[in-house]
Amino acid sequence: MWKSKDVYYISDSTGILVTNLGQALTCQFPEINFVEESYPFIRTVAEAREIIKTILKRSCGRRPLVFISIMDQEIRQIFDNPEVEFFDIFGALLDNLELSLETKALRVPGFSHHTDGLEMGRRVEAIHYCLEHDDGTKTYEYNEADIILLGVSRAGKTPVSVYLATQMGYKSANFPLTSEYLNQYQLPSSLKGITKRLVGLTTSPELLSSVREKRYPGSQYAKIITCRQEIQQAEEIYRRHGIPIISSSGKSIEEIATQICQVVHLPKKKLTLRP
Repeated sequence: MWKSKDVYYISDSTGILVTNLGQALTCQFPEINFVEESYPFIRTVAEAREIIKTILKRSCGRRPLVFISIMDQEIRQIFDNPEVEFFDIFGALLDNLELSLETKALRVPGFSHHTDGLEMGRRVEAIHYCLEHDDGTKTYEYNEADIILLGVSRAGKTPVSVYLATQMGYKSANFPLTSEYLNQYQLPSSLKGITKRLVGLTTSPELLSSVREKRYPGSQYAKIITCRQEIQQAEEIYRRHGIPIISSSGKSIEEIATQICQVVHLPKKKLTLRP
């Protein structure tokens, strides 16, 4: 069994789709350490040849995994090299779909007739909103948010908030529950009138301590007793104000985001965003 494997995600578009699929597959092998790298927007033969040359030089005969989502057949064939494990997520599937539908696919990179300029504009707006309302910034504009995440420091608020904006098209904000609110078991006044949009993130004390220890080793902030107390206080705030609780422990960002949408009764995908 391999202890580690290099993984490359190669696409003629953003690479989000091929990366998500590859990671969904490789996560089924937790005993193997996967070292990942992405190459998006590969649309010429010259670029493809340079990349495969780099991959083979790094691999030293260890047969890295290469996941690709490329429409151009000539470019795809460059990566179908005997020195790599080649996974083409479009090739056979698209061929079979053409047979089933009795017509030819466009085979145009990044094309989606579901994504128009208006949707892209909303997506960009959601991303900007998320970045401008991270970590308790501009709370006076929270009435514009679709989702507001609460949680103690390092509970995973920011990455989940960014995923909700970039991948699902939601205006997401997040607010840190510091000792000022934890010790009083209170919400800030700016959040009290919009509790239906609030979701409380929690995690295990052990995981929170581990995350904090990496940033501030040996600190009181990272001690398990501190983490346990803060989590208990945060969860009590959630219960007092009827805020749904989602645990991030042992879950992917996608799983957490999907659960958040369910508890606040939002569709899993606000926009149809196909990479």
